Amino acid sequence: MSLVHAVDTPVRQKPLTAAMLRGLSTRSDRQGAMRTLSHYAAIAVTGSLIWLVSSRVGVVWALPLILVQGFLVAFLFMAVHETAHKTAFKSRAFNILVGYVSGFIIALPYDYYCLFHWEHHRHTQDPDKDPELIVGPKPRTETQLAIAYSGLRQLAGRVVLMLGHALTGKVTVPWVPENKRAAVVREARCYVAGYALLLIASAAFHTALLLWIWVLPLLLGQLFLRPYLYAEHTGCDSTRSAFENTRTTYTTAFMHWFAWNMPYHVEHHAYPSVPFHALPRLNRIVDGDIVHRGAGYVAVTRETRAWFRARFGRA
Repeated sequence: MSLVHAVDTPVRQKPLTAAMLRGLSTRSDRQGAMRTLSHYAAIAVTGSLIWLVSSRVGVVWALPLILVQGFLVAFLFMAVHETAHKTAFKSRAFNILVGYVSGFIIALPYDYYCLFHWEHHRHTQDPDKDPELIVGPKPRTETQLAIAYSGLRQLAGRVVLMLGHALTGKVTVPWVPENKRAAVVREARCYVAGYALLLIASAAFHTALLLWIWVLPLLLGQLFLRPYLYAEHTGCDSTRSAFENTRTTYTTAFMHWFAWNMPYHVEHHAYPSVPFHALPRLNRIVDGDIVHRGAGYVAVTRETRAWFRARFGRA
């Protein structure tokens, strides 16, 4: 499912003209390939280093590399997100291929996520309709808050949901329409079968390699991904305007690269037809209209944690 059209274009003082939007919305196979290949190459190189270090001097010495791998693997979520919009590549087939492969790696079924994310764009910050708010944790204590920021609860939740779809053949979440439920079940079963085959192969070859270069990094990587994701909307207004219900965070070039420019999140929500590589140009046009502006992820994480804490004890 494509998200290439803005759901609710906000009323702005300096509206983007149709010609400007068309120019910004040009998708590129070259840009998509550069971002995808560099991201996967970084994962491959770091994974190879983990294998070399762990096999020669022990896995303990590879822990710093495993943390780096965790960031890289977890942030494949951004590849899934961009391909869900069908804006990572000009080619629809490339979008779908990269979406499925990246989704498999991070245990996030691609077709299911497309439906989930479509509803998020339609109902951003609506507590009754936005799936991110419906499934998101509502911490009431410091312990619950720490668990929420670890990202492990969210990862476990989507794995359990995927297993439920695969084993029961039933889909009950409201953001998956009736005519899409069979496809979501088939997808979940394909993913689960793939994981089972990899587990069997690892046991047959008596190797824990996938544990060190994939599974453990995916778990640890949630420590980086979850604060990033909370920065997108937490503490923003419950309105229909993307310029009010979403936050753009100004951060480093490194972060922009591996997050596929999604720190420009107001821009993305206001004009989802604009691909990742054009978001910096869009930011220069609409920057003055952005209400929620983050000065780096350390500062924004302090803000979002304070926002959650302020709601401790509320019904």
